Amino acid sequence: MWDVATATFSENFQSATVKTSRLEDIEPSRLRDEIGDIDLLLASPECTNHTCAKGAAPRSEKSRATALQTIRFARAFEPRCVVMENVVHMRPWSRYEEMKSELQSLGYELREMVLDASDFGVAQRRRRLFVVCVKGDKPEVIQPPKRRKKTVKGILDKKGKWKTSALFTEKRAKATLERAQRGFEAVGKETPFLIVYYGSDGSGGWQPLDRPLRTITTVDRFALVEPSEDGHRMRMLQVPELSRAMGFNDKYKLLSGTRREKIHLLGNGVCPPVMGAIVGSLTENSQSLVSNRGYDTHMQLNRPLDPSIAR
Repeated sequence: MWDVATATFSENFQSATVKTSRLEDIEPSRLRDEIGDIDLLLASPECTNHTCAKGAAPRSEKSRATALQTIRFARAFEPRCVVMENVVHMRPWSRYEEMKSELQSLGYELREMVLDASDFGVAQRRRRLFVVCVKGDKPEVIQPPKRRKKTVKGILDKKGKWKTSALFTEKRAKATLERAQRGFEAVGKETPFLIVYYGSDGSGGWQPLDRPLRTITTVDRFALVEPSEDGHRMRMLQVPELSRAMGFNDKYKLLSGTRREKIHLLGNGVCPPVMGAIVGSLTENSQSLVSNRGYDTHMQLNRPLDPSIAR
């Protein structure tokens, strides 16, 4: 529904067919006639009304029910594989078991996995639920590669001349200074670190740079604190840095939208290395994915994946 997301997808996948409309308003059978058969359906239903980040605010059951659109499209397209991604908090949803049963009734075998992006070479701790469905075959467990975790240090742009401001000013919020003080007490005043500038945080409101970044959300929330000759300075993490922390390479284009919209887009995204590992397991282990429809299915499915697919 968001033109910024679909424009971004179009910029990066110029041969793709892109629809900017409600799933309920699209007739899947007509869409199949338009774009042809598919082997893989990636679905990332609305997550705002599942996540704990919404706090005590009322939940919209109508928004949650967009997940059931996956069943409607799977029934019409009959793909060999379906992968659904969402926040871990989707599992207690009252219709979650119904959704799984409907997918099973279509002939899919399911495997539920909670995967952390930091285990897949992403410089961010981001736990997400993946429901992997394969027709007539139990999906394999996704094994993270054995590699050292990437950290915040690796995503920081050391050459960029980003605008900074003095940490200690009369206008600085008390909570911000308290978070910075906890950072000073832990690492000293000569070592840079991050603070959670916006929003609540249950881990002291700061983090060192030698760990993966905490979960990126749809708001601009992480600030880098560094010592300088005229006192400590701070700046917000920039879009290119957050994009790297999502696991995108520098070739991926975020041309559409304002800074705020780009950060919102990234916060809604799926880390490509994680989805890439899932799709890789499907293409390597399922011979039926390589179809005889006149194109190289394996090649198409292994190209870089976009975070806003099916959003």
